[in-house]
Amino acid sequence: MTTVLVVDDSPIDSQLVGSLLKKRFDWKIEYAESGTEALARMKQNVPDLVITDISMPEMDGLELVQHIRKMFPEVPVILTTAYGTDMLAIEALERGAASYVPKSQLAARLAETADSVLRIAEQNRERERLFRCLEYIEFEYVLDNEAELIQPLVSVVQQTLAGMEFADFAGRLQLGIALKEALLNALFHGNLEISKSEIEAVSDHLLEDSELSLVAQRRQDPRYRDRKIYVLVRITKEEARFVVRDDGPGFDVHSVVRKKDESPELEAQRGLSLIQTFMDEVNFNEKGNEITLIKRREKLSKA
Repeated sequence: MTTVLVVDDSPIDSQLVGSLLKKRFDWKIEYAESGTEALARMKQNVPDLVITDISMPEMDGLELVQHIRKMFPEVPVILTTAYGTDMLAIEALERGAASYVPKSQLAARLAETADSVLRIAEQNRERERLFRCLEYIEFEYVLDNEAELIQPLVSVVQQTLAGMEFADFAGRLQLGIALKEALLNALFHGNLEISKSEIEAVSDHLLEDSELSLVAQRRQDPRYRDRKIYVLVRITKEEARFVVRDDGPGFDVHSVVRKKDESPELEAQRGLSLIQTFMDEVNFNEKGNEITLIKRREKLSKA
């Protein structure tokens, strides 16, 4: 049975929330009068959904959201308040709340919002269980020379890594940084052939949406405009492998690649230094227009 924990220091408001939900659903409704009590109850029995007031003594609803996000990340939270503002709603969502309903709109919106949030949460849990059953995944992108496409691609990869439980948060962050650096290099230095000195010379308007934008000029130039970035991603239980290739002329690999035991400060290109630091293995093709990044899953030490 679905369990909902209602958190509010006002018994009248708590009972109102509970009655609105009971009218629509056969859910078990539990109550707590403070954030501290709510967390104590959740340690004993984790609910499927938390609905909390924002204004409460000791620990307000925003603080409770942060604690729940840290301790029970799979439990969605809906915030309610009698003094709602758009800015408060945005802050609540930024802190991890799933949704927000002003108390003046509880009768009209609470039940529907709670049902929707629970359905989405269940879909996410099912997707995560499905991801854990995944042995490997492979996908390939062919990107135009648009910097705006890079971060969304990196986000998709990081979400896939998280779903397959590949590395912890910090490890996935490093993988994302390494992949992003490889993609930026393929775009700027590879396809558009923008040198480090050129980037520094026009740093104020490198990506500006104006006639002075160096990237815009190169993208319109017939010598560069039809070039693509090819990205192959393959994630298995054992390793994550990213292959990034561009249509540029390549470069002298031996002039920039450093060995693992050499200091990163000696590396002329910061992006490559980050890639080599974060990845277990980095390889280039002979032409220098393709890079392969490999990260192996860390084996858990036995106690």
